[in-house]
Amino acid sequence: MSAGAVRAVVTAGRSLRPTRNIRKLAHDERGLPIPHVDIVVRDTHHSRHGEHYHNTLADDLLYMTYKHESGQRPAPRNIRLKYDPKDPYVTQRENPPVGGSQVGRKPAPPTTADNVVRLERIQIHTMAKDALASKQNLLGPIMALRTLSGETEQGGGRRGSTGVQVVRGIKSVGGWMRPGMPLGAKVDLRGSKMYEFLGTLTEFVLPRLREFPGLLLPPASASLQTPAGVAGVVSFGLPPEAMGFFPQIEVNLDAYPKSYGMHIHFITNAKGAGAQERARQLLSGFQIPFARR
Repeated sequence: MSAGAVRAVVTAGRSLRPTRNIRKLAHDERGLPIPHVDIVVRDTHHSRHGEHYHNTLADDLLYMTYKHESGQRPAPRNIRLKYDPKDPYVTQRENPPVGGSQVGRKPAPPTTADNVVRLERIQIHTMAKDALASKQNLLGPIMALRTLSGETEQGGGRRGSTGVQVVRGIKSVGGWMRPGMPLGAKVDLRGSKMYEFLGTLTEFVLPRLREFPGLLLPPASASLQTPAGVAGVVSFGLPPEAMGFFPQIEVNLDAYPKSYGMHIHFITNAKGAGAQERARQLLSGFQIPFARR
C-alpha cells in the first residue's frame, strides 16, 4: 500500500472537527431539563412608568400626603372585650370588643420617605361561568391572561412569578357550584411587567372605551372608616369588549373563542386610615381617571 493510501485511511478514521462530550442535563419532577448554570432573564431597559414614579411621583406623593406629628404617638386605647376571657363558660365563644370593629379606626403609620405609597402588584382576575360545565372552557381565559401578562411560573428565574393560576370555588352556592370547581383564572404582575401593563391600560384601552367617565369615587358623605377604606386596594372591572383593545390580543383576536371581562386590582402598601385615598392619588399620577358620582 502506498503512503498516500495510508494517509487517506488515517484521515477517514478521524473527524475534521474536534469533538467533545456533551453534558447530559438532569430533569426535574415535571420532566423539564435543568440547566447546569443558573439562567436569570434581566430587563433590557428601564420601565418608563417605574422611572416616573421614582423620579417624580414619589416626591409629589410625599408632599401631598405628609402629616407632621410632633412628639411620640399616644399609646393605643385598650379596648375592653365583651366577655371575660378567663371565664370557662365563654372560652369557645366569639369575643368581640366593645364598640365594634376597630379595623377602620387604625391610624396610618407615620409619614416618612420610606413608606411613601407605592404600587406593589396588580392582579387581573376573570371568571368563566361556562367552565362549570366543561374545564376546556378555561383555555380561553388562561390564554388571554398569559398574553396580557407574559407571565409563566418562575419565568426567567424569578421565584416570585407564579404565572396564571386557576381560581376554584370555596363553598357551595345554590347547588350549581361546589368547593374545588374551577371558576376562572388570575395572574399577579410585579416589577416591570406591572408597569408595562399599567401603561398599556392607560394609553390604549381606557381611551378607547365608549362612555367611560373614569373610576367612580364614593360620594363625599361616605365614611372612610371601613375595611375597604383602610385596605389600600383600588379595584374596578372592564367589560368583555375591552379585551380586544389590548394590542397583544388585538393583533390576533381570532385566536380566542370569545372575549372575557376582567377585574383589575391595584394593590398598594397604603395602610391605616385614609389608605384608600392615598392609593387613588397614586393611580391618578399614573393617568388613571377618576370621576365623582
